[in-house]
Amino acid sequence: MRYSTLLIAAALCGIVLLPPNRAAAESLTWTVGPCAYSFRLFTFFEAVDKTKEAGMAHIEAFEGQKVSPQIDRPLNRELPDDVIEKIREKLDDAGVTLTSIYIHDIPGDPKACEAVFAFAKKLGVKAIVSEPNPKAIDVIEEHCKKHRIALALHNHPKGTSRYWHPEDVLKACEGRSEWVGACGDSGHWTRSGLDPVECVRMLGKRLLTMHVKDLNAFGDPKAHDLPWGTGKGNVAGILAEVDRLGLEPILFGIEYEYNWENSVPEIRACGEFFRKKAKELGNDVRR
Repeated sequence: MRYSTLLIAAALCGIVLLPPNRAAAESLTWTVGPCAYSFRLFTFFEAVDKTKEAGMAHIEAFEGQKVSPQIDRPLNRELPDDVIEKIREKLDDAGVTLTSIYIHDIPGDPKACEAVFAFAKKLGVKAIVSEPNPKAIDVIEEHCKKHRIALALHNHPKGTSRYWHPEDVLKACEGRSEWVGACGDSGHWTRSGLDPVECVRMLGKRLLTMHVKDLNAFGDPKAHDLPWGTGKGNVAGILAEVDRLGLEPILFGIEYEYNWENSVPEIRACGEFFRKKAKELGNDVRR
């Protein structure tokens, strides 16, 4: 089937396809790092230290994590500016960049939505990963444009998330600007019995960032994480498909939800696998 025919068929189905015309010699620049949720038993400052210990320099935060052993406050939009400044100083001192933050719900009320985005802008993130009510996205998109911060719709497993299937994400993104897209969670796709490579293919350029997992079983809601390349999640195939599509996600987030108290060795192994595969594909990895 010719690509033009595929493109027409995809458009009728609401699927975004990118032309496979990226020159083989053209190098992508990819970014990898832990999601702070991997260190949910610790504070955000400790998560930053563990990111550095794992040999990486990028991290995604999540709303609600305690800031530090000394700052007994949750990471949220109620933080005063002096605490936010301390967060930025911690990141700078550690040489770690905050790429994004997971905020489960973004309200559709303009005033409350503005508070969320003002907080995110102070942190300096590129994207908010979230699962808002689809009815709120009109308001959210306006704030995305205003603050130049993307909305990345995140999927939890089937039965627990309105965005569990890429078709639902594409429907929410239909007719919207490039500021609205997906945070594809490959582990939750795997738990839901969805082929993660096909999910990446379906989302195409709407794939703004990722939570990548490799699990010990396919189609099992109770499956747990393994180091990348050792499980059933086909991480190598995911990376190859992202490369084929010519995409540069904001972050290939390592969200490792196992061995909670001492996951740094496994997370380091994920990073090493990622760098090896990126090199094989001819891509650079951002420090």
